[in-house]
Amino acid sequence: MAEKKVIDHFVEVRPGGYAMPSGATQGQRRAAVEIRAAADAGEIRLYGDRVPAHEPAPVPPLAPAHALSDPDTRVYLGDCRDVLANLPDKGQVDLIFADPPFNWDVPYDEWSDGMPRPEYERFTFDWLDGCIAALAPHGSLWVNIPDDTAAEIVLHLKRRGLTMINWCIWHFRFGQHRHTSFIMSKVHALYFAINPEARTWNPNAVFEQSDRAAIYNDPRTHAKDSNQGLRVPMDVWYGKNWGRIQGNNKERRPLHHNQIPEVYLERVIRACSNEGDLVLDPFLGSGTTCTVARALKRRSIGIEFGKGNAVSAFERIRGGPVHLVGDERTSSAIFEDRTPRKRRKAESGGSAGD
Repeated sequence: MAEKKVIDHFVEVRPGGYAMPSGATQGQRRAAVEIRAAADAGEIRLYGDRVPAHEPAPVPPLAPAHALSDPDTRVYLGDCRDVLANLPDKGQVDLIFADPPFNWDVPYDEWSDGMPRPEYERFTFDWLDGCIAALAPHGSLWVNIPDDTAAEIVLHLKRRGLTMINWCIWHFRFGQHRHTSFIMSKVHALYFAINPEARTWNPNAVFEQSDRAAIYNDPRTHAKDSNQGLRVPMDVWYGKNWGRIQGNNKERRPLHHNQIPEVYLERVIRACSNEGDLVLDPFLGSGTTCTVARALKRRSIGIEFGKGNAVSAFERIRGGPVHLVGDERTSSAIFEDRTPRKRRKAESGGSAGD
């Protein structure tokens, strides 16, 4: 693709220009096939593999504990491994977002968050397998996870034949102070698809202002044929309303831990699903996923182990979100406007001598 460069209002067309590495997604796709074959041959073993897989408990016809219509919104109670296995929508889910317990001894409602490491890995593999079975052939899966389990999840999803699209980072300030290591200020947002060619992908729905536009007001970005001054977000996510949900945040739900900001789910849902699609969260927690999905006219399913958490989440789902971006094209630039003063004056209608 040729690059257009604007010099004194003249457009110079250069051959070549910028291009994505041709082997990025294709390489991930090949890796998924090769790793799946190695796993099937018993050549890939992880620590959790020594623990027997969970046998889903048979349940009577599954009924939601809480529900709303238009769009269809359901909250199921129970162990997500059992609910996923008995879900009436199995194989029809368009998008799954999972923010599982981190096994950090957090006092979640009714859930024991301190498993021995092999059991926790086995639990992780089991619910991931349940999610894969729930996805439609074009479906996408996102997992929010910290450093200590990110690698295991990536390898497990690859050995199940999924393709990694992005390894994104949710970056936040206000990490807890420590003396023994650098402060943790990120969580991994892992984006996988069953079929990367068939997945739903809406880049225009999540465009943000580019640095070229926000910092330099570069004429080249305004000379593009479409989406002038805009770009797809980078794979490190931060900015207004992107921080950890502190106690004085309007999104904060009492008695909930480790809430994810609404703008995070908004970006995932807008980019990877369409209106009317079915979005699922196997660890509903404070209800962020279903709250945002409902506001964006998606059907949704939330699964929650604790009854108290489910009641609180459902109240939030009915109330709606607090901080959605909507069609506002915000900037995540880390520098302020650096447009040369002379050009800035000219473009605003003033003169350099003003």
